[in-house]
Amino acid sequence: MRSYDQYCSVARALDVIGDRWTLLIVRELLIRGPSRYTDLQYGLPGIATNLLADRLRDLEAEGIVTKEVAPPPVATTLFRLTPRGEALDSVLAALGRWGAPLLAGPTGDAAFRSHWLKFPLELHLTDQQPDAAPATIEIHAGAQPMLVRVADGTIRVHPGTSPDPEVTLTGTPSLVLGLLVGALDVDTARARGLKIEGDVATLRRVQPLIPPTGKVDRSAKAGRSKVKR
Repeated sequence: MRSYDQYCSVARALDVIGDRWTLLIVRELLIRGPSRYTDLQYGLPGIATNLLADRLRDLEAEGIVTKEVAPPPVATTLFRLTPRGEALDSVLAALGRWGAPLLAGPTGDAAFRSHWLKFPLELHLTDQQPDAAPATIEIHAGAQPMLVRVADGTIRVHPGTSPDPEVTLTGTPSLVLGLLVGALDVDTARARGLKIEGDVATLRRVQPLIPPTGKVDRSAKAGRSKVKR
């Protein structure tokens, strides 16, 4: 991209990461860790293969991404973030918080990948009972099941299944997010088609006191545990 040619840290940063798709490539590597080229293509529906190659080349030149050859049996090139690239985590987190209200409403034809749930859920969920036993929420809202693990005041979201989750949610991404962040109650979410199996008290344990809309949940107990990412 053309430089803004301004002696300003924001402008200089945008000279490096302001191109279309660049921060989404960083998002994928923050969520998935070291990734193959095909993994990045899957997580970036709509990007042209030559454009992805160009963006990766630019990020490597800027010291944000590096590549390495994985040993057998994988024996393929993996792309990963450098420490400089990992420092963009807080930038993506701020964008995720700011953009959360924009996820309200129907999704239409927008593309979705299950692992994209990691950012909004880790940013907005809270372990309200850090002294309670660990709990697991299994989510089916796309091609890949996801797990929300709650323990010791922390929230961790990653792909996978559990043999015995406390609660399982099956439905559209908007319904899952709406319920978990407190924008929908259980009855409303069920009425709209979300399948909820298991202990709904686990859901109340992780719902934030202040949903992303900014509306305060007056019925929630005072106090809040910090979510560690």
